[in-house]
Amino acid sequence: MLRQTQFGFMTSVICLPILIYLGNPAYALLTGMALTLAFNRKLIEVGSAPAKYCLQAAIILLGFKLNVMDLWQISASYLAPVVVYVLCAMALGLAIGYGMKVDRKSSLLMASGTAICGGTTIATLSPIIRATPDQTGAALGIVFLLNALALFTFPHIGHWLEMSQEQFGVWVALAIHDTSSVVATAQIYGDEAANIATTVKLGRTLWLIPMVLITSLYIQSPEAKMRMPIFIIFFILASAIGSVTALPQIAIQSAGWLSKSLLVIALFLIGTEISRSTLRSLKGRVLIQALALWLIVVPTTLALVMNWV
Repeated sequence: MLRQTQFGFMTSVICLPILIYLGNPAYALLTGMALTLAFNRKLIEVGSAPAKYCLQAAIILLGFKLNVMDLWQISASYLAPVVVYVLCAMALGLAIGYGMKVDRKSSLLMASGTAICGGTTIATLSPIIRATPDQTGAALGIVFLLNALALFTFPHIGHWLEMSQEQFGVWVALAIHDTSSVVATAQIYGDEAANIATTVKLGRTLWLIPMVLITSLYIQSPEAKMRMPIFIIFFILASAIGSVTALPQIAIQSAGWLSKSLLVIALFLIGTEISRSTLRSLKGRVLIQALALWLIVVPTTLALVMNWV
């Protein structure tokens, strides 16, 4: 067993440079998932922290390519759609969960994860509402698989509909759960789409703060921790530095390449989190709730973006 684990780890080490060279986050996610499922064990025993830090670093480096005034304009332009999306997705998700008689904790995790920021929201709310490991694991597993589905299908849909970079960036920023998959999917479509998607999605992620506050006050939970996502501040700071200083072109290009490489590494590590037990958790009413909500969210946001952006 030890030898098999070591072989799996070495296979991962060999695959990563190839995946970075290819630069496609979808391949990275698929490879990480395939290796974990094939060896039936976690190949890189470092937890989810490295994936999170790689993603955050990738987003910060993207900031150097965005003018701070463009950042402000994008954020202001799509503030109202983000607000409407978060509130409507949350209300609709809870309504579907109530109608299907999904237990309240699972329903809240799934609705808030779809509305705000997928796995990050679920992991943040779980201790506050005292969700069981099974409830949390099922919600995370569903989000992981929907993210993977979006990563492989959304770019094809975008090309088929001949969506502009801006349209695609806004669409994925609203319709996909996790920041990692939003940025990765948009990056596959184009750099401009990635810049827009990252900015809009970070505005959506900030809704986690009032969500935690309201939930903790309602439940009166001591587990609530109000934290401003620090990497968002660094992303804005990087944009400001890139706007007020004349950075050498080689530095901007290097930041762009490093950002893409870190995103590939992050998606590979996220893929290794999808195990056979994750797949076995995809059952029950909460799965139907998640699918029903997503099947409403995806075409609705697509139609609105195609008509108004």
